[in-house]
Amino acid sequence: MRLFDKDLSAEIVRDPAGLIPFIEEELSRMGGRKLFFGIRGSFGECTVNPRTLSSVYIGKMVCLEGIVTSCSICRPKVMKSVHYNASKNVFYEKDYRDATMITKLPVTNTVYPTRDIDGSLLTTEFGLSEYFDHQTVVLQEMPEKAPPGQLPRSVEIVLSFDLVDSVKPGDRVHAYGIYKSLCFGNQQFPSKFRTVLIVNNIEKLKEEPEIDVEPELEAEFGRLARMKDVYQSIAPSVFGYDNIKKALAMLLVGGNEVVMKNGSKIRGDINILLVGDPSTAKSQMLRYILNATPLSVATTGKGSSGVGLTAAVVLDRDTGDKRLEAGAMVLADRGVVCIDEFDKMNDGDRVAIHEVMEQQTVTIAKAGIHTTLNARCSVLAAANPIWGPVQRIQTSTGECAASRKSFDKIRFDLYNS
Repeated sequence: MRLFDKDLSAEIVRDPAGLIPFIEEELSRMGGRKLFFGIRGSFGECTVNPRTLSSVYIGKMVCLEGIVTSCSICRPKVMKSVHYNASKNVFYEKDYRDATMITKLPVTNTVYPTRDIDGSLLTTEFGLSEYFDHQTVVLQEMPEKAPPGQLPRSVEIVLSFDLVDSVKPGDRVHAYGIYKSLCFGNQQFPSKFRTVLIVNNIEKLKEEPEIDVEPELEAEFGRLARMKDVYQSIAPSVFGYDNIKKALAMLLVGGNEVVMKNGSKIRGDINILLVGDPSTAKSQMLRYILNATPLSVATTGKGSSGVGLTAAVVLDRDTGDKRLEAGAMVLADRGVVCIDEFDKMNDGDRVAIHEVMEQQTVTIAKAGIHTTLNARCSVLAAANPIWGPVQRIQTSTGECAASRKSFDKIRFDLYNS
């Protein structure tokens, strides 16, 4: 479009609500059926993420990049209702347009007619009425691009017609649409003006994009390939631990994912559990992997629950519908999940991640929602042994204390020494 008419492409980005309805009407008239006008491509300064999306983009066409964290249930919305008056043998029609619909006509009221002007009862003809599907999705900024120490930003987007059910939690997408402010009555400022993205087109990002390797980067890879002890570059501030560093290097590289002819898969990701006493640099290893991996999510055993790591079904406050929200392992698809203090996690929460480590999927069957999400990630966990050094002191002295008091006494002597 930019090659055909540069002014037209700039005007669509600047005022999409005033042009897209007329373009779709002309396309539908030429095609003889309802056609939609989807836009994609390079948007320049209008390519944003949930953190950089500000009020200057209201009313413009933007390209929003993010990861899907929550999806609502697909619901029908009435577009035209037909009513029949039996006493007069007359049909009545009424059109409905709300703020989430991009049309060339103004917004109408949402009063559903049950009687005509004379007070006669009207019967709704559902077969003659027109409806369309709509769905609300929450788009969150990429975990690897979020600044550390700040809460991730999210934006609510609205899908309609053929775009419904095109994405699921965990997908990384580019959403092209109109950033719009909705005005609701009987609400206080500033919640009265809620901003959403009315999606015109949405496309999933490729899992493994093709990257043009620069000559300098290719030379750097060649230098690393000639090195014999590359694993020693992992956590260079920690001395020794050669076997552990080799294992972490294998985790970063990963194996080959094998797909059988019958469709079954053999995972290529490696899961590692580091077990050791306190102050043995387990957390330092985790922090290095966390910073070295492009996509990584960090959590702790006490600070996470089973549904927080996998997925959860929550209740939407606005509509009352149930929504599916992705957890840390679904968000870290094709990445690494670092779990510190793994032994402090509850047994029920620890069992919840077994499926992710074995099958690399998260299966949800609760509240009427049955679905399977991809969680193709490696798990790196760190834990302390049972009783720590106390157990080894007992074994070396030959004591077999049967009561808790003996353990407390040994721990007290250790503390004093």
